[in-house]
Amino acid sequence: MTKNVVAITACAAGIAHTYMAAEALEQAGKEHNFFVKVETQGSIGAQNILTEQEINDAELVIIASDIEIDLARFAGKRVYKARPKAAIRDAMALIKEAEENATVFGAKGTKVGNVTLGKTTENGFVQHIMSGISYMVPMVIAAGLLLAIANIFAFQRDDLGRMVAWGFDQTEPLGYFMAHLFKVGQIGFLLMIPLFAGFVANSIADRPAIAPAMLGAYMANDPAFLGTDAGGGFLSAILVAFLVGYFVKYLKKIKWPKLLQPLVPIMIIPLIATFFITVVVLYFIGQPIAGAMSALYEGLNWLTNTYGASTFIIGAIIGAMIGFDFGGPVNKTALIFGTAVWTDTVAKYGIEGANFVPGTAAQAAISVAPLGIFLASKLFKNRFSDTEKVSANSAFGMGIVGVTEGAIPFAAANPVQIITASVAGSALAGGLVGYLDVKFYGGIGSPLGTFIGYIEQPIPFVTWIACTFAGIATTAMIIGFWRRPSKQPVADAKETGATSSTMRPETATPAVATSTAVNG
Repeated sequence: MTKNVVAITACAAGIAHTYMAAEALEQAGKEHNFFVKVETQGSIGAQNILTEQEINDAELVIIASDIEIDLARFAGKRVYKARPKAAIRDAMALIKEAEENATVFGAKGTKVGNVTLGKTTENGFVQHIMSGISYMVPMVIAAGLLLAIANIFAFQRDDLGRMVAWGFDQTEPLGYFMAHLFKVGQIGFLLMIPLFAGFVANSIADRPAIAPAMLGAYMANDPAFLGTDAGGGFLSAILVAFLVGYFVKYLKKIKWPKLLQPLVPIMIIPLIATFFITVVVLYFIGQPIAGAMSALYEGLNWLTNTYGASTFIIGAIIGAMIGFDFGGPVNKTALIFGTAVWTDTVAKYGIEGANFVPGTAAQAAISVAPLGIFLASKLFKNRFSDTEKVSANSAFGMGIVGVTEGAIPFAAANPVQIITASVAGSALAGGLVGYLDVKFYGGIGSPLGTFIGYIEQPIPFVTWIACTFAGIATTAMIIGFWRRPSKQPVADAKETGATSSTMRPETATPAVATSTAVNG
């Protein structure tokens, strides 16, 4: 049995799965008395970084990652690559599998487990997109909040308190400052799409792809450059990022003369790729995509402004997608769409004309599943085992800060029940915020968000809490009435030889997947 293991965990979003997988691996080491150190590469950056000595001493390296990890420092070590969910589901089983199947890492292309090193895992498209979003999110939040704060001071009222104009009185010191604060927010929205494209391309082809993708996305979103009324929005940025990413990946395969090799990554590839994407945007994709995106958003705005019920329906669809697979591809698609609609319509129509419905619905729904499970465990105590109640407390910790993945252990144990409840509650929360014209600028996507962040709502504080809690309560009721009264589970007979008649509750095997012990 291996006694010294090092690991790296990372997920596409760099939030929940990264740390849940790390916790599971570390817990497995403690329970089975061997050394495990895990480096996490989340949205905040690398933490608990592995030292050269720790890598040298390691008998086994586990890469539990959804994204590409640079493995150069593990040359000569036995490496096994899997997904974070494998560690969350059963960390000890993953370690045993790695012991049997790990191979010595030499270079990119070496087979490790069932994955080829240097390539992303399945659903690469979504993973590249989420990599870009993880870098863009801080700018979205910062720019959105600055716009929201400044926007409060832009509404001018007469002596009777009636709204008479929107704008900043720059003759006043406060008005001057807020006008410039608003401009900073606008600059953030101008830069966020190129930033997104740059890091999507980086996910595909590393650093040489960043500059060409950022320049290409900027061009594709500049109406003056394209000669159009609007830019190409998120769709053009995605297309530019993938074109640049794979074009640079091809250029890197060329056997350049040794004399030129030092210049290849910093000059030659960025120059060729920038020239390539300039031609493509200017003559092929720029104008058609700009026209298509303009028509899409005008149609979406017309729909929401013309039919009152449409906002509920759109919000409910987005909410249901968020609640369907707990951070999976459907959830991420809804999140990407909501972010795209908001950022693109802010850029096109300004903050006062932006379409908030999809993005706000996604944020309202994002905490429904884990908080619904927690509420059900409190309202229907006899239907949850002691272990499940502990796991529900962990789900609360994740849900209250807007992390849907807290529901995964329960969904793994009862998929039909939890998915049905989650979709129903999430759809209701998303539909209600859409119908009531709630506007989420930034913050935390949970009931706590009404205090941490900025949300424009009909009744301050109350509307957001009421909408999200309606979804949470719906999920809790469905789970509670669906479940049967709990029976304390029986321990594995192979390990204890005990029967259900002799097993004490405190020694029972968890009824949920191994990952329920992980504190998110």
